[in-house]
This record gives sequence, structure tokens and C-alpha cells, in this order.
Amino acid sequence: MAEERLDKNTRLLYRTLVRVALPIALQSLIGSSLNLVDNMMVGSLGEGPLAAVGVGVQIFLIFWMICYGFCSGCATFMAQFWGAKDLPHIRRTIGFAFTCCVTVGLIFTLVCFFAPGTIMRIFTNIPEIIQLGIPYVKIGSPCFVCIAVAVPFETALRATQQTHIPLFVSIIVFSSNTFLNYVFIFGHFGAPRLGVAGAALATTIARVIQIAAIIFVVFIRKNKISGRLPEFFGWQKKFVTRVIRNSLPTTFNEMLWALGFSMYVAAFARIGATEYAAVQASNTIQNLLQMAGFSIGDALLILVGQRLGEGKLDEAFGLAKRLLRIAVIVGIVFGGLLILIAKPVLRLFAFTPEGNQYAFYILIVYGATMVFTLYNGINITGVLRCGGDTRFAMLIDVGSVWCIGVPLAFLSALVFHWPIFFCVLAVKVEEITKCGILTYRFLSKKWVRNVIHNIDE
Repeated sequence: MAEERLDKNTRLLYRTLVRVALPIALQSLIGSSLNLVDNMMVGSLGEGPLAAVGVGVQIFLIFWMICYGFCSGCATFMAQFWGAKDLPHIRRTIGFAFTCCVTVGLIFTLVCFFAPGTIMRIFTNIPEIIQLGIPYVKIGSPCFVCIAVAVPFETALRATQQTHIPLFVSIIVFSSNTFLNYVFIFGHFGAPRLGVAGAALATTIARVIQIAAIIFVVFIRKNKISGRLPEFFGWQKKFVTRVIRNSLPTTFNEMLWALGFSMYVAAFARIGATEYAAVQASNTIQNLLQMAGFSIGDALLILVGQRLGEGKLDEAFGLAKRLLRIAVIVGIVFGGLLILIAKPVLRLFAFTPEGNQYAFYILIVYGATMVFTLYNGINITGVLRCGGDTRFAMLIDVGSVWCIGVPLAFLSALVFHWPIFFCVLAVKVEEITKCGILTYRFLSKKWVRNVIHNIDE
């Protein structure tokens, strides 16, 4: 009887996981696939343009991670409010996240529009890459505000287990971006041939389409998170204090992680255009599988956070443990698959023989270490954040990147002058170190907490 109940619970878990995680995984897979197509379009112009876009996109990555980090902290509350069936507080959380993200987005827009060259010089000292990247950063500067509007609402839709909606929006947005890239990069259908600048223009238009789609779905179609404008504001002091206390560590976590990742770029992009073009292509190919794997982390935050909001702490721990086991299996399978597809996918890029060899070896490194990358990422963004253990998550994630990864990137690339694939391998030491610490924290159960109790009292 007990075995039947266990089998029934297991089947229910898998059905729920598929319902919640599969749309997120498909959204990530679609985005990564079309980013791969975009990179191949730019890469057909040469290794220089591909490297320029790879460097120029770093400032957008940093901002996206800031928004994602802040909204991830807010998602802790959204998921637990959803477990408590408290829609009014979900709307207030959306409004607060929206206000903070848009404020920062306006600052990024102004800086990148008026000083794109300064931004490019932060990441590389190669004149060709800087000059090619300046129009990319300037034309793409309005994207910051669009991202700031989209992320809070997509976070809320996922936290309320409506993960299919961001999936449909992403299909529209990424498809538009790919088509517009084809039009503006190469000058089809009477449009001017803009090259790298065309890629930025296409992305900006696609982001505007994204905002229009979200407004339509949420407000015109009257989604459950929709409401009157005042319902998204009017925050109580205790509410704001708790949300900020939980969200600031996640914000600094993602921002400093993104800055650390950009420091890898700053190190690798100083070796040469061919070497960094290989890194950029490898990152794009890796994201095909890695970002889909991270959907388990989003699902974990939603499903375990809901249990915590309901006060079912032991059940939340048990569910998280099962999901982490699934993450390990997915990491091993995806890592092996990445190595298998490496050579066929790389043939789609216009690489020199040297660049192709660099990219292949880098993908082997990524495949061999993917299980650590997925396990760590899901622990941080799913396990620790769903229970509000955001400060510890920040300290371990940021500390490993800046104390291990960044020094090893610069030492291996600019002091020891190792081949680029050995530089990438050296950086992965931080993932292996982080794995043991995160496992210990998980088993301690210090993250198993309800954070919404008496939030307005």
C-alpha cells in the first residue's frame, strides 16, 4: 500500500514537473536556438563581428542579471503568496519589482546611448572589436527599459504556475528577432545592409514586441495577476523591508556574478579575436542545453516555495531533494549530449581551422563540467532562494567567481598565456569548489523557511 502511494506521488511529481518546467525549458531552448542562429548570421560576416557582438552584449547580460536577480528575490514571495492564495500581495510585489527595475533600466539606457565606446573599452582593448561594437551598444540601448518591464511580469506568471504564457511570448519575440536579423544584417526585402548594427536594431524591435505581447496577455486578456493600477502600488513599510532584505542579496548575487562572467570576457577577449569568437560560439551552443536544464531550478523555486508558503516544511525539503537528484541526472545526460553535438554544430559557423579547434575543445570542457554547473545553479536559484536563504547564496556564488574564477581567468590568459580551452577549464575550478559547499548547506536545512508570515504586521 505504501509502495502504491509512493508510486502515485512520484507520478504526480513528474506530471507537475512537466507542466511547470517543460514550458520554461522550451522557452530557454527556443531562445538559445534562435540566439545560435543569430550568432551564425553575425558569424558569417567574420570572426571580428562575432567577437564584437559577444563583447557588446555583456552590458545587456549584466543588466538582465540585475533584473533577474531582483525579481528572483521577489519570486520567493510570489511563490509563497501563491501557496497562500494571496493575489493582492502578488500584485504589490510585481509593482515594486517593476518600479525598481525600470528606474535602473533608464540609467543603463542613458549611459549606453551616450557613451557606448566607454562601455566597449571595459571589456576589450582590440580596436577592431571596439569600433564594430559601438553601434551595437548604442542602437540596442532602449532594450534596457524593455527588459525592465518584461522580467517582473514573466517572473509573476511563472510563480503563479502559468509558465506556458512566457513560452508563447518568447516564441513570438525570438522568431521576430531572428527574422529581423535576417532582414537588417544582410539587407533583405529592401532594407539597408547594416551588419552588426542590424543585429542591435532587430533585437530592439523584438523587445518592443515583447512588451506589447505581455501587456496584451496580462491586461487586455485580464490574466489572474492583472488588476487596477493602485493594486500594484501602495506598499506597506514592513512589506518593502522584507522584500528588499530578501531581494538585495539576489540582486548583488546576479549582478556580481554577471560582472565576474564579464571579467572572463575581459580576459579572454584580450587574447585575440579568433579565441574570443570561439568562446562566444561555444557559450551559445552550450546554452542550448544548459538553459533548458536550469528550468528545473525555476520549477523547484515555484513548487517548493508553494509548499513553504503552505507551511509544509518537511514536505518542501523532501521535494527539493528529489528535484536535485533529477538535476544531477539531467546534468550528466546534457553534458554528454553537448560533447556529441559539438562537431556537427560547429560546422555551421564560418570559423578558421584554428577557431574551430578552439571551440571544439571548449565545448568538451563545458560538457564534462555541466553536471556541476547545473547542480550549483539549481541549488542557488531554486533551493536557497525559495526559502529566502539569499544571503548565503550570494556569498558562495559571488565569492567563488571573484575569488577563484576571475583570478584564474586573468592568470591563465594574460600571465601564463595558456591556450584558450585551458583558460576555460581553469575557470571551471570554481564550480567544483562550490558544489561541496552547496551540498552541505542544503543538508543543513537552514534554508527551509516561510518568509511571508505576518508580512504586513
